[in-house]
Amino acid sequence: MIVYQKAFDLAMRVFHLTKKFPSAERFDLTSQVRRCSRSVCANFGEAYRRKRYKAHLVAKLTDPDSENTETQVHLDFAVACGYATAEEVAPLYALSEEVGLMLNSLIETPEKMMRK
Repeated sequence: MIVYQKAFDLAMRVFHLTKKFPSAERFDLTSQVRRCSRSVCANFGEAYRRKRYKAHLVAKLTDPDSENTETQVHLDFAVACGYATAEEVAPLYALSEEVGLMLNSLIETPEKMMRK
């Protein structure tokens, strides 16, 4: 699904951005933003496998949506800490917003996903 592809692209972009973060952040911000961005894909995959039951699907889709929001917060911290510029983060944030809109659309109308 397109939302998975975009979320995967976001996680890879986050990975490349965080390569330049200071080594002191390896186990803190770097690890956190990488994990939550990757969790968007992983949790969407789990939700996809739960599509047999509408209520379960909707409940599982809230997990990648939350992880996507967490990714945005960590990107804000990266800018605030001076590890990335607003210009570097802007395309990632925009992609994250797009992923969030797609996830919310599926949460509101899970039937779109259940047909696949």
